[in-house]
Amino acid sequence: MQTPMTKLPATIAACGLALLAGCATTQKTELKRSELNCGLLGARLCSQLQPGSEEQAGLRWINPAARWTQYSKVMIEPVSYWGDDKDQISPDDQQAIVNYFNQTLREELGKKFTLVDQPAAGVMRIQVALTNAETATPVMRSVSMVVPQAHMLSNIGYVATGSFPFVGGAQVEAKVSDAATGAVLAAIADRRLGGGSFGTGLQWKLGDIENAMKLWSETAAARLSAWTSGSAKP
Repeated sequence: MQTPMTKLPATIAACGLALLAGCATTQKTELKRSELNCGLLGARLCSQLQPGSEEQAGLRWINPAARWTQYSKVMIEPVSYWGDDKDQISPDDQQAIVNYFNQTLREELGKKFTLVDQPAAGVMRIQVALTNAETATPVMRSVSMVVPQAHMLSNIGYVATGSFPFVGGAQVEAKVSDAATGAVLAAIADRRLGGGSFGTGLQWKLGDIENAMKLWSETAAARLSAWTSGSAKP
């Protein structure tokens, strides 16, 4: 029979893992196919998505016939927002996060590719849709991240539930196509929540959403650059 003292090392280890997770500004969370909007991807493409690894998107599909090394330019379509009747994000906030996502995509992809606004050979067309977004809970989010005792309780809660309290988050669907032919090269769906970094406690209500969009933009640029240069395979 275990005593409270014999359980203590396991508890300490669990809290240690939570503290490591707490270093991140955003965290990946499980995404099921039944939770997809599919407004951008369509039912057929959504049905082809498969779970990705821990370092990949929650759900993904890669065209096995894609010849990635023929692409050197990118055409980015304006980001769209696909909310529903239960959406609690105000129209003004929806516009703000869409504008931010457009900005970060162009900044990050522009570091790796030539950005164009017309389809042509060698051009990838990127389409992105936010399908869900949740703001962080003001004040309580700050208390849970900044106050040491509250932050420790948040870490323990992370061990139990896999999520920190009072965080915001966002869900995205995106696809990459050959701009000239329309052939879909890749598609992903992913969902992220706010992480446990102390710095996130001082951000505003849309901060967790913005952190997720920044990471998605950086990841898209890095992955597509690696695939088109031939230094990595999808």
